[in-house]
Amino acid sequence: MDMSAPFADAQIARPHVNLHEHSAYNRIFRRGALTVGLILPLETHPHAPHPTMADHVRMAQRAEEAGVAALWARDIPFYDPRYGDSGQIFEPLIYLGHLAMVTRRITLGTTGIVLPMREPLLLAKQVNSLDRLSEGRIVIGMSSGDRPSEYPAFGVDFETRGERFRDAYDVYRNASEVEFPRFESNHFGQSDGSLTMLPKPLCGRVPTIAVGRSQQSLEWIASRMDGYLGFVPEPAGLPQFVREWEEATHKANGTTSVDGPARPLSFGGFLYLHPRRNYPFKRIRGGFAIGSRALRDFLEQARELGVSHVALNPRVTPRNYAEILDELHHDVLTSFPPNT
Repeated sequence: MDMSAPFADAQIARPHVNLHEHSAYNRIFRRGALTVGLILPLETHPHAPHPTMADHVRMAQRAEEAGVAALWARDIPFYDPRYGDSGQIFEPLIYLGHLAMVTRRITLGTTGIVLPMREPLLLAKQVNSLDRLSEGRIVIGMSSGDRPSEYPAFGVDFETRGERFRDAYDVYRNASEVEFPRFESNHFGQSDGSLTMLPKPLCGRVPTIAVGRSQQSLEWIASRMDGYLGFVPEPAGLPQFVREWEEATHKANGTTSVDGPARPLSFGGFLYLHPRRNYPFKRIRGGFAIGSRALRDFLEQARELGVSHVALNPRVTPRNYAEILDELHHDVLTSFPPNT
C-alpha cells in the first residue's frame, strides 16, 4: 500500500471527480501524515468577545510562512452574548476570498458553514465561484449549527436542522456538480433539468467535510462527504476516536480495513498554549490546554493512529499571537509540514 498517496475520491453517484488533483484537499489530507491548521481570527482575545481584526492580513501571511497548512473560518451570523464569541466577524466565504488574494498556497476552509440556515443553490454558486477565483484552494466544512437563538431569525426550526442538513446537502451537491440536474427538495425547491449552474468546480467538486456530526450518523457522513472534523479527544480516547470513524467509513462503503484506510479524519477546538512547554493535556471548555512540546507528542500519537489534520484556535491563550506562531513553528509545525 502506498502510504504517500492522497485519499481516494468519495464514492457518490456524481460525475467522475478525482480529488487526487485537488491541491487544497491534498495539502491537508494525506495518508500517513498529519498537518496543522489554525481557526480564524489569528488573534488572541481571551477576555473579550470580539477580535479587533488588526494586522489580520500580515498574520495570515506569517502563518503561511511558518508552515500552517490551512486557515479555517467559522460561520457565526449573529453575536449571542450567551456564547461570548463572534468568530472572525466577517462572513466566512467573503473573508476567505480576501485571504486568497493576499496568500499564495495555504488551504482556505470553513469550520463550518451552517448548512440548514443557508440557501443551498446560492451557496453552490458562491463556493464554485470562490473555488475558481482562488484556483482551487477551498475546502468547505459544513455543520448543522449549535446556537438555537440564531434559527428563529432565519425562520428555521432548530429541531429539524438534521433533516434540513441532509436536504440542503443533496441540493447543493446536485447544483454544484451536475450538468442540468434534476432534483426535488422538501425545503429548497426543485429542478426539471432545464437549468444548469456556472461555474463548475475546477476538479469537478469542491471537497466537503463534516464539522461535528451535524445531527447525522458517522456512517452517513462517511458515505457522502470527503472527511470528518470532530471535537478534539482526550489522548487516551484517540484510539476509539479513530476506530469509530474507520468502522463507519468501511461499513458505509462496503469495504474492510484490508481494502484500505478510511477517509480523512481530523479534529479541532480551542487551544490554550501553556507557557510551560511540557504542560500535559488538560480539558478546557471548547478545547484543551497544553504546552507546545506536549502538543507535538500528542499530534505524533494522533498521526500514528491515522488522524490527518488538526485545526487549532488559540484565541483563548493570553499571549501575543505572533509569539504563539513562533513557538508553534519551532516546536510543532516543523514536525508536521503541509503536504506537497
